[in-house]
Amino acid sequence: MNTDPISDMLTRIRNASAAKKPEVVLPYSKLKSKVAEVLRDNSYVGKVEKLGLSRDKKEKVFDQLMIKLNYDESGESVIKNIKKISKPGRRVYTGKDKLPYVLNNLGIAIISTPRGLMTNKEARNKGLGGEIICEVY
Repeated sequence: MNTDPISDMLTRIRNASAAKKPEVVLPYSKLKSKVAEVLRDNSYVGKVEKLGLSRDKKEKVFDQLMIKLNYDESGESVIKNIKKISKPGRRVYTGKDKLPYVLNNLGIAIISTPRGLMTNKEARNKGLGGEIICEVY
């Protein structure tokens, strides 16, 4: 069993884009949804949607998150690399003055700040530090 749901989400996105799948479906959580929305807002993925499956009283059904993947004109994934930075065994925090630059500021890092999830660029503009969730380029 995977104890890190965000790592599982990033692996599913990485595998689906390598296999040229149009979308990826995974178990829903608020944190995964927020990470997907940050990726969407930065054009790494397309539509992000919560799928509420039928609510039959007899069977237990969980919500799912559907993420459409983006590809360029040549059919290559827009996401070249997506990597988890902070892990359950080793959390990585940074102050506002030491926010990372990803690929010479061409990529983004997703930071969990006191004001919610945002990119390293947004956190730098707002003067916030926090936990570095992942890097994408």
